[in-house]
Amino acid sequence: MKKRESKLEFASFYNLLKKSNPPILLLTFAIIISLIETAASLIVPLFTRDFVDQFSAGNLEGKMIGLLVGAFFLQAIAGGVSYYLLAYSGQTIVANLRRRLWNHMLHLPIPYYDNHRTGETISRITNDTNVVMTLITRHVVTAISGFISIIGAVIILLLLDWRMTLVMLSAVPIMLLVIIPIGNKMYRIAKGTQKEMANFTNVLSEVLADIRLIKAYRAEEGEEKKGEERIKGLFQFGIKEAKIQAVLSPLIMLALMGMLVVIIGYGGVRVANGALSAGDLVAFILYLFLIIIPVSQFASFFAELQKAMGATERIQGILQHDGEDLAIGQELDAGEKAITFDVVHFSYENKEDVLKGVSLTISPGKITAIVGPSGSGKTTIFSMIERFYKPSKGTISFADENIEAISLSDWRRQLAYVSQESPLMPGTIKENLMLGIKHDVSEEELFHALELANSKEFIMDLPEGVNTEVGERGIKLSGGQRQRIAIARALLRKAPILMLDEATSSLDSNSEFEVQKALKYAMNGRTTIVIAHRLSTVVKADQIVFLEHGKVTGTGTHAELMGSHPLYKKLVEQQFISN
Repeated sequence: MKKRESKLEFASFYNLLKKSNPPILLLTFAIIISLIETAASLIVPLFTRDFVDQFSAGNLEGKMIGLLVGAFFLQAIAGGVSYYLLAYSGQTIVANLRRRLWNHMLHLPIPYYDNHRTGETISRITNDTNVVMTLITRHVVTAISGFISIIGAVIILLLLDWRMTLVMLSAVPIMLLVIIPIGNKMYRIAKGTQKEMANFTNVLSEVLADIRLIKAYRAEEGEEKKGEERIKGLFQFGIKEAKIQAVLSPLIMLALMGMLVVIIGYGGVRVANGALSAGDLVAFILYLFLIIIPVSQFASFFAELQKAMGATERIQGILQHDGEDLAIGQELDAGEKAITFDVVHFSYENKEDVLKGVSLTISPGKITAIVGPSGSGKTTIFSMIERFYKPSKGTISFADENIEAISLSDWRRQLAYVSQESPLMPGTIKENLMLGIKHDVSEEELFHALELANSKEFIMDLPEGVNTEVGERGIKLSGGQRQRIAIARALLRKAPILMLDEATSSLDSNSEFEVQKALKYAMNGRTTIVIAHRLSTVVKADQIVFLEHGKVTGTGTHAELMGSHPLYKKLVEQQFISN
């Protein structure tokens, strides 16, 4: 069973590398150069043997010294070139792997991120790919040349003296019996280490992202304990790995010294008997190092290979998730059309339905407000329109076409969304305004949108204007400033469907009045969908949809709902809104 699992893991690792577009020609050339280097390293002991024999006989030739020096230089140059080419190939493979993983993660659907913690995902694209990179760029190089070196050295040794060769090689099976079980332990430790590293990365990302909240609530002590647990876990795995290395390294050194003593002792006897020359014995000792050093490196190689296969398992876990295909589907016909929810049900992970048979029509070119108590499903309706989630039952149509049949790229181009949080990406104000916009935007259009969103004045007062850095999550700007920039971004997008989720919630009264005027302009001629908790912002909507517990319990204008919907009337009166 373990062998089968090991084969499957290696096959998965091989397929991952194969799909990472390895530079085959460069790898082939690098391996050829590596063969030249190995051949030179195998010739050096033979030249050394002749050098020792000639020197001991007192007839040293200059030609022999030249050959020996030339072999040294050839080995050094070929070794450097092959190492660089193999390392370059490895870096290329890993860069392609990271690119593939990054692009795939960007196209994963929202439910994936609902079920996976951010730090864990970050760990996959950084730590796990780094494990694969370490294997390819460092250990594969030595493993390939080491394997060739062992084969070549054994063949030459058998030709020199097969008896001494068999004596020397008798220790190799013993070493393998030690290395293989240790390699299996290293694999288990490696998997645990990577998992613990993912947990630690997750704690870091969550705490640092909300460091102001932590400090405001004096929660440092609790977070210290969480971090300590993760650090302790990593420490324990590090100690386990150190224990294995503490056993492995002395065993390899013991085997090396034991074989060296046997070769020198047994070889000395054979030299004394005349069966071997002094040069042969020196060559044997040099070839011994050409065998033992690669064998000891194989221990590290197999340990890293086990780590890489464990990392591969987690990377493949991400790549096996289906991503969103932006291109598949029909092209969207231009023109104003209604969005219709037809008995739509939805639940997160097969739990209780959040939407329970929602039916509503969002008329083209009109303002539709969605109101209701917290947790009634308002934001979920927005997520369904954006196609972050699919209905469990029922359909959402654009005119008579199911939106699932429309190209996702085309569909999302029709939407401009201003959320309550108004998130900004790290970078400049201008970069945030241009986020995702494919068409050219002139400076005049840019500043016109800022003026409409009541944000031009405060931006021009900044030292660098639209080139001002907003900081992580826009922290260098106030909530109201971020919201106005988000509104300007939606205006620049020129999308026919405008989605506003409490778009004026962070503004003061004066700014809200100005932005309401801007939104009135932005809504003109657009299909507008508004989520509102403050009912004063939607009293003039063409249609108000009231949601309760995932069901539509009322639809109509403000005046109609005041007369027909008791809860709506109650909420209006609580907020002191007059007819």
